[in-house]
Amino acid sequence: MSPLVRAATLTNFFEVSKNLGFNPQTLLREFGLSRALLADPEQRIPADSAVKLLEQASIVSGCGNFGLRMAESRTLSDFGVVSLLISHQRTLRDALSVTMQYRHLLNDTLAMQLEDAGQQVIIREEVVSRTPSRQATELALGVLFRMCAAVMGGRWAPQSVNFSHEEPEDLVLHRRVFACRLEFGCEFNGIVCRASDLDVPNPMADPAMARFAQRFVDTLPLVNEPSVVLDVRKAIYLMLPTGRATTEYVAQALGLSVRTMQRQLDEAGTSFTSMLSEVRSELTERYMINPRYSLQRVSELLGYSSPSSFTRWFIARFGMPPQQWRQHRGKPMPLS
Repeated sequence: MSPLVRAATLTNFFEVSKNLGFNPQTLLREFGLSRALLADPEQRIPADSAVKLLEQASIVSGCGNFGLRMAESRTLSDFGVVSLLISHQRTLRDALSVTMQYRHLLNDTLAMQLEDAGQQVIIREEVVSRTPSRQATELALGVLFRMCAAVMGGRWAPQSVNFSHEEPEDLVLHRRVFACRLEFGCEFNGIVCRASDLDVPNPMADPAMARFAQRFVDTLPLVNEPSVVLDVRKAIYLMLPTGRATTEYVAQALGLSVRTMQRQLDEAGTSFTSMLSEVRSELTERYMINPRYSLQRVSELLGYSSPSSFTRWFIARFGMPPQQWRQHRGKPMPLS
C-alpha cells in the first residue's frame, strides 16, 4: 500500500497560507485533497500528496520556509492520542523510543534512528519520499524539536540541528524556532544533542498514566498493514550514509533473519538489491548538488568502496558520468 500520513500533518496549512496571502484551494485539488478531507485530523491521506503540496505551496507563495512556519506553532497534542503516551515517558530517550515505535500511527514516511556517538547522540529523521522534500523535512524536524522541548522543558538545549539541503538566504525563522547552531549541507537530517540529555528524568512523567496510554494505543487499529518494503526502504535511507545498508544490518534492525526478509521482499515482488539501487538514485541528487562533497565522498555516502564502482553505477543509472552531471546540474536529471 502507498504510505499514508494523518491529516493532522497539515493541520495549520490553511492558517499559514492565509498569513502569506494566497488561497490554496487550487493546489489542494491538484493533489487530490480538499479542506473537508483535512478537517478530520485522524483522516489518512497519501503521504506523497502531502509532500508535493508543501513543496508547491512554498513555490506559489514565494515562502522558502513554508514547512517550518507550520512547525512553529505545533504542540505535542498534534500527535493525537500518542501524545499522552509520549508526554508521560520517564526520559526523553524513552519518549523518542515510543515515537519511533508508534510512528506508523503518525506518518508512514518518517524514518527515525538514535545513533550514539560517545558523549553525543544523533537523532536522525528522514522523510522517505521520491519527491524532493525540503518543506516536509523542515516541518518534521521542527515538530520533532518542539516535541523534545515539550518533554524536557527549559532543559532542552541541543548542540545543533542538521539539514541535508542548502542554507536558505533568510535564517530568522530557523534561529527563532531552533535557537541553537544550524548546520546545512549535511550528510543527514536530524538533531545532535548530549547523550546525557536523553536520560534526564521527566518531572511530568506519570508511570500509571503511561501504562494506561500504552494499553489504549495498542488497541488502535492499523490503517495500513505492516509493509516490509516500506520498513526496508526506511532502514536503507538511514543506514546508507553510515555504510551499514547491507542485508545483514537491515534485517537485524528490523528484527528479521536475512532469509525471512529476502523471502518477504520476494513475495512483495521486489528485492533488497533493487530497493538499494532505488534509494541510491533518490539520495544521489542530495549529495551531488552539495559542493562540499567530492565525488569520492559521494561514492562513500552511497555505499561504494571505490569511486570507479560509483561511476559505473552512475553511468548505468543516469546515462552520463557524475562529473558531467555536475556540470549540467541545472538541467533535469535524466532517468534510467
